[in-house]
Amino acid sequence: MPIPPEVTGEEIDPDVRQELMSLPKGLAEDVSRNLVMVAQLIDEDPEKAYGYSRVALRLASRVAAVREAAGFAAYATQKYSEALAEFRAARRMSGGVELWPVMADCERGLGRPERALAMAGEPEVQKLDKAGQVEMRLVAAGARRDMGQLDAAIVTLQSPELASGAVHPWTARLRYAYADALLAAGREQEAREWFGKALEADKDGATDASDRLAELDGVEFVDAFDDSDEDSEEETGGIVAGDVELDGGRRDDRADRDGDKG
Repeated sequence: MPIPPEVTGEEIDPDVRQELMSLPKGLAEDVSRNLVMVAQLIDEDPEKAYGYSRVALRLASRVAAVREAAGFAAYATQKYSEALAEFRAARRMSGGVELWPVMADCERGLGRPERALAMAGEPEVQKLDKAGQVEMRLVAAGARRDMGQLDAAIVTLQSPELASGAVHPWTARLRYAYADALLAAGREQEAREWFGKALEADKDGATDASDRLAELDGVEFVDAFDDSDEDSEEETGGIVAGDVELDGGRRDDRADRDGDKG
């Protein structure tokens, strides 16, 4: 697959570059450049990122970082069986536990929430850092929801991390998942409060909490470029949803997955 000439491979994470030093120099450079493409494309074009990950895998399948990247690319394209296999291989090579939560989420993707729940109770969870433990809690709550255990999902998310007023990288997603579970349980007022708290913590737009709040407030988003609205625009001077003038809006499907898939 073609790689832009400006991608040199030097952009790769230093720890990954260290792993690749076991390879011949030319091969290490080729693998690095493919891994850079995976990192750059995995959010905007996961299928293309997956393609680059397969190239890197063919070149250096015995490098843990390559197996991990291949796992995340497969995960992003919902190839959960393949992703799980790659994560397991990476874990065997590295001996770390960092991939435990995403491995459990792959089990959910494969329709095996009970396995994800079992993993949430394994000793490996205690070896995770705080971010990993929160991620594991999100996965466990999602597994509960998969099994129709909505009240248990809500209880699973109730934790010191949720109650804390401090904002960490995981805070917005944890609050969002809690709000989404409350809403699913019909606890709308509480859900609105927690969507608001999620929005306060969401400095990077990782969730669609603002859209969810707007929906709860009865605001309807309208496409600003819809030709069918031209007449009404001429009459009103803008696109109006309820009492709020909008330029249009969209829902982030990946944020929905955060609430439902951990």
